[in-house]
Amino acid sequence: MKKKHSKKKIVLIVLLCVIALLIAGWGLFCVKMYDENFNVRGDSYEPLMLRLEDFSGLRCKAYTFPSDRGQQLAGYLYSAGEGQRGIVIIAHGFGGGGHNSYMDCANYFAQHGYYVFAYDATGTDQSEGKGVGGVPQGVIDLDHAISFVEADEDLAGLPIVLFGHSWGGYSVCSVLTYHPEVRAVIECSGFNSSSDMFESGGKSEAGGLIYTMTPFVKLYERLKYGKYAANTALNGFAASEAAVMVVHSADDDVIEITYGYDKFFDKYGDDDRFTFVRFEDRGHNEIFNDPDNTYKDEFNAGFDKWLETLGYDYKAEENKDRFTKDKAAYITENLDHARWSNRLDEALFARFLAFYDEAI
Repeated sequence: MKKKHSKKKIVLIVLLCVIALLIAGWGLFCVKMYDENFNVRGDSYEPLMLRLEDFSGLRCKAYTFPSDRGQQLAGYLYSAGEGQRGIVIIAHGFGGGGHNSYMDCANYFAQHGYYVFAYDATGTDQSEGKGVGGVPQGVIDLDHAISFVEADEDLAGLPIVLFGHSWGGYSVCSVLTYHPEVRAVIECSGFNSSSDMFESGGKSEAGGLIYTMTPFVKLYERLKYGKYAANTALNGFAASEAAVMVVHSADDDVIEITYGYDKFFDKYGDDDRFTFVRFEDRGHNEIFNDPDNTYKDEFNAGFDKWLETLGYDYKAEENKDRFTKDKAAYITENLDHARWSNRLDEALFARFLAFYDEAI
């Protein structure tokens, strides 16, 4: 009998060890996938970058300021005219480089009486960092950006409002926990918790398996970022009295509407402090733009025709470098920067402006 019990015990121990190894291996794989997607450099594609000269009267002053580990971030103060009544701090999205893609947004607010402070997050464009690190880094960098603005002698005392898209949308809400003095927030296409970005974006690749990965991602972020990873947008709302506008499109296939807008509406849909703007067909990256502006479609159609004229297989690995150079040359020669840079939905931005004006 003792021998049978001993054998069973050994089998159980071996089985538990195998299970533990499998769980640990899966956890390491999840961390690897996370780092490969989020701990990478994010640099703007130069041929499509927005340019200061394409916005009449827009001025820009460059700054640097430190973030949590002493890495220097590039900051940019935009202005137009005089008598600014507040300052909009912009937190950019993930994957398209730094703040550059939002220069048209900065221009709109600057042309209508606000200073705008935008910056390149850790690991993007002109800021230091081998990689972004992870999703909570966006909140950390924004926390430091707000503190930098508040300490600047030329900007101190101005009412602060925040504007964020996608990763930046999550960041401007979560950061309210640390800066309840912020007067208003506009978050577009954002989400509630840091792991949501991995989960929502990973569904198309991993399907339902993504739900077995999320717990390990949450643990990894918590170990790496502490309180910033544990904090959520809903925590930020609860810690602040800021006016909040939430903007999302139902067909967003990057950050599903259930990860942000729906959660926020369920809790605050009847709260006068919150304004909800829901679109049905604006996707993720085009949510700001005028749906009647066809320039992007026109340019893409011309680009597709150009592809047909190439005398080589541009998808082949041996032609990768050649195609990269040819593509950049085509865009540089054919892109109408003035039209490319001015595609905003001005009616929507007028609504944003009125929201900020009322809050301050």
